[in-house]
Amino acid sequence: MDISNRGVDDERKLADRNYIRWDAAGVENIPDDEEDDINAVADMINAIQKAQWNNHRHCYSGTHARTQGIVKGKLVVHDDLPKHLKQSMFDHGAEYPVVCRYSSEPGDPGLDDRIPQPRGFAMKVFNVDGDFLPGGVGVPTQDIEFNSTPALDLANAKTTREIIDLRIKHGNNQRELYKHLEARPDTDLQKYRDTVRNTHLESTRQYSQTAYRFGDYVAKYCLVPNGATQKKLYDETVKPDAHPSDILSQWLQNFHRDHDAEYLLQFQLCENLDDQPVEYAGKVWDPEKYPWQTVATLVVPQQDSFDWEMKNFWEDQIRVDPWHGLESLRPLGGPNRLRRVVYPASSALRRKMNARAEIHVKSLAEVPGPVPAALDSFLQVK
Repeated sequence: MDISNRGVDDERKLADRNYIRWDAAGVENIPDDEEDDINAVADMINAIQKAQWNNHRHCYSGTHARTQGIVKGKLVVHDDLPKHLKQSMFDHGAEYPVVCRYSSEPGDPGLDDRIPQPRGFAMKVFNVDGDFLPGGVGVPTQDIEFNSTPALDLANAKTTREIIDLRIKHGNNQRELYKHLEARPDTDLQKYRDTVRNTHLESTRQYSQTAYRFGDYVAKYCLVPNGATQKKLYDETVKPDAHPSDILSQWLQNFHRDHDAEYLLQFQLCENLDDQPVEYAGKVWDPEKYPWQTVATLVVPQQDSFDWEMKNFWEDQIRVDPWHGLESLRPLGGPNRLRRVVYPASSALRRKMNARAEIHVKSLAEVPGPVPAALDSFLQVK
């Protein structure tokens, strides 16, 4: 449900709601043993990376290893937002250059597209101003990441440690894995990833899954396909007997070659910590109670979505990390505290095994590959 920007009455009702401040008591509660769990997960992710290196003789990210496409575009912040949405980098109308990557979530870069699994979308936003988190000082970018499932099965550090351990031990034997998953109280959450709709990525809604500071408040965010052609593609699903193993990449290339893409960036503000937990990311915040509200539009002009130089540069030398960005968009909750440790550990191993230095790109001009003519104005480094 998205009732944002539909009219004065709706806007007034949303503006008058009691949104929870990001620094309010109870927003974050750190378990005593969380650090041990996080460090164990970092070691497990590195073990997965080493196993994939043994298969491919190249090291990839521990998750979202399969690139489906990379595109360049612009994020347009609306200049008519109500006061409660004028937060952080969205407090004024603006246009920001971006580079975005479509991916498949698992850590196997050779995963067959015909196998239903969550899909990812990551966005690096350039020319951002403000006070940055320690990991982002000196690099004027805001990193934003999404997943196609609204709830995160790795819902906190403890759950992540347990589930990754099961996947390492039984990932090649689904019957044995399911036996262990079905003994858990969160069985449905853990098995959901194997039942997702396997559809055209251009029609797939993407979610933050976890909570973030949103200026004064707490929020989750999502990305909603908004182009007419994108919406029509929702009915186009992968048919295992009729499509090749790289069908998702092919579909993206065909689409971006002939069409512009448009997405709405929406935020869902927190009003009730019992009903909208920050520490546990396995619960969907009910959009009927807590509506999605649009703050910006992502515009992607026609282009080739699978440039080999850009793909290799992204996989080998840059990373998207939610801790690279503004303090006013600070990641919140256990899963994000886990990312603060696991992402650098995964990246460091990747650079070491591939003998590639990590590069913190500061502008669209530093990203290799062609730039659509519609984005020429952003090539000036700011």
